[in-house]
This record gives sequence, structure tokens and C-alpha cells, in this order.
Amino acid sequence: MSSSNRLTSFNLFFLWFGAAVSVAEILTGGYLSDLGWRGGLWAIVLGHLVGTALLVLGGVIGFRERVPAIRSTRISFGRQGSWLISLINVLQLIGWTAVMIVEGGRAINAIAAAQWGFDHQGAACVAVGGCIALWVFLGLRGFKVVNVVAVLFLLALTVVLSVVLAGKGIPAGAATGDFGMGFELSIIMPLSWFPLIGDYTSMATSRRGAWLAPFLGYFTGSCWMYSIGLAGALESGSADPSSMMLAAGLGLVALCIIGLSTVTTTFLDAWSAAESSINVFARLPRRGAAVFFAALGTLLALYFPVERYTDFLYVLGSVFAPLIAILLADYFLFGTDRRERAWDLGATLSLAVGVIVYYSVKDAGLPTGPTLATIAASLAVHAVVRKVVRL
Repeated sequence: MSSSNRLTSFNLFFLWFGAAVSVAEILTGGYLSDLGWRGGLWAIVLGHLVGTALLVLGGVIGFRERVPAIRSTRISFGRQGSWLISLINVLQLIGWTAVMIVEGGRAINAIAAAQWGFDHQGAACVAVGGCIALWVFLGLRGFKVVNVVAVLFLLALTVVLSVVLAGKGIPAGAATGDFGMGFELSIIMPLSWFPLIGDYTSMATSRRGAWLAPFLGYFTGSCWMYSIGLAGALESGSADPSSMMLAAGLGLVALCIIGLSTVTTTFLDAWSAAESSINVFARLPRRGAAVFFAALGTLLALYFPVERYTDFLYVLGSVFAPLIAILLADYFLFGTDRRERAWDLGATLSLAVGVIVYYSVKDAGLPTGPTLATIAASLAVHAVVRKVVRL
């Protein structure tokens, strides 16, 4: 692997911090406002500790095996079995690309309309999508340099936003919500990156950097964004990031935060959608495929019903919670390696049972939400499948 395609701990920290600084993270943090400031913070920190710890274990697999994240699923599901995971992952990444573009475009349009009288959400979405496509076209070599500069700028802007919100005073809020829901929304976000992290840690220059840099970068950035969303929603009464920033009296700063953060985060979605596609179609040009997915996400953003955003998160949790349990158990506990098989029936059955478990406990009001319970149940089921039934 050439040095131009290697990622240092420095690169990985800023890559994952930049991934966390996004409108979607602020929006999701805003949904925790009914837990109050203290309860919301507890849900954010605990959910992210668990979720990010599981996330970086996937990064460790990518580093050890030197393969992209989606190819590591061959360890459990076999060569052709991983194609199903590739399809699911491409669909969720296209969904994330659309979500990020529609949220970024919506927020930019709201701020532009309030500040300068420009009001055209479709044009804002197309502009954001075009910037993402350009960012993707730069490729990894250009991305390493530009991303660090962009994230440093984002860091400065985020500090400004945090100081403004803190200066206005953060209401304590009434704790009327369900802690399990808050924990669930906090753990789902880092776990949604699980099918991507190995794409980048497989290029890490050191073992420690492959897990510590992504952990620190994502945990710090995501908790910060959630906290901004929580504080902004308590202050403004709305989970909408543009409403928060307008209520805080930010104009151009808010526009820069939203625009840059949307591009730096969504780059990862489009690039990794290309990686997942290459797992099935090996000769597919990576850069061209990534630009195509950025364009497709832009098209979908023009019609995406943003009101269904939390439903989208729950769908991700239903699939990736059992997937994570299966892959981590096979790699770290059972020493299973099915890469030479076409399809592994045992892993597929465990995944199907895990999805059923998720929806069975989703509305049960568990104190930690359905994802953690589904991971535990899927681990138990998969242990039976591997050690008792021996599939």
C-alpha cells in the first residue's frame, strides 16, 4: 500500500471528528430534549460509550485483515452472503446521503431565507450535493489534506456556536421523556457507521491509531453535536438545527457550519457506498461509483420525507445490531472464518432472528432501548447456532 493511501492517527482522528460534526447529529440530539438537560446528557454519554466501543471493534477487524468493512462480513456470511450485506449497506448509505443533503439543504435554505431573502430548498439541496460530488472526486489523496483544514475550521465554528448557546443559558428542562429512547438514539448513530469504519482503518499506519483515533474523534465530536442539539432544542423549543442557530443569532457562521459539516460527513457515505458495490462488482471504478451515489442521494433528497427520519434510524438499528453481534462474535469469540464459502446459513439465520427480536422489543420500554437488547439476544442465538447446532 502506497504512503498516499495510508492514514495516520492524525488523519483518522480528524476524519471521524468530521464525520460526527453534522446536522443529523445536532437534529438527533434535539430529539432528547424531553429528557431535560441532565437526563439528556446521561443518555448521550452512555449511549455513545457503548456504541463507539462496538464501532471501533469493527475498525480493529479492518486493520488486522487489511480489508474494507463490507468485505470483512465475509468472515461470517461467506463470499456471496456478504453481497446481501453489501446491498443493505448501499441502501442505507444512499439513505444517509439523502438525509444529510435534505437536512443540510433545508437548514441552509432556512438561514438564507431569514438572512438574505433567498428561499429555494431544492436549489440548496442541489448545491450541497454538487459540493459532495466534488469532494468525492478529489479522492482520498486530496481528501486527507482538505478534510483536516475543513475540520479545523468546523472546530472553530463549533466552539463559537457552543459559546453563544452557553452564553444564552441552557434551561434545565423537564424530564418527561423515555430514557430508553434517548439511549437508543445515542447508540444507533455510532453503530450506523459500523459498515464503514474498516474502509478507513484498513489503511491505518498503526494498531493503536486504528481504534483509539476513531474512538476519540467520533466520541468527542458526536457527544458534542448531540449536546449542542439538546441545548439548542431546550433553548429554542425546536429540534430543527436552523431554528436553533437562528434563535442563537448566528447567520454566516451557521451557514458555514451546516454546509461544511454536511459535505465532510456525506463524503464518507458516498465513498463507502462505492466500496460496498465493489464487493459485488469488483471492476467498478471507485471514484465514478462514489460520484454516482452522491448524485443519486441528491436526487432522492428532493423527495425525502424528513419527518420519517427517526423511523429510518430504527430500521438501521434492526439490521445492524444483529450484524454487529454476529461478526464480532465470529471474529473475536468463536474464531470462525467462512470466507471460502459461498454463503453461510448459520450467520443468515442469526441475522434474521436478530431482526425479529429487535422489532419484538422495540416498543417494550426497555431502559436501554432495543438495540443493546438485540445485540445480547443475537449473540446468544449465534452462540447456539455455532456451538450447538454447528452451522
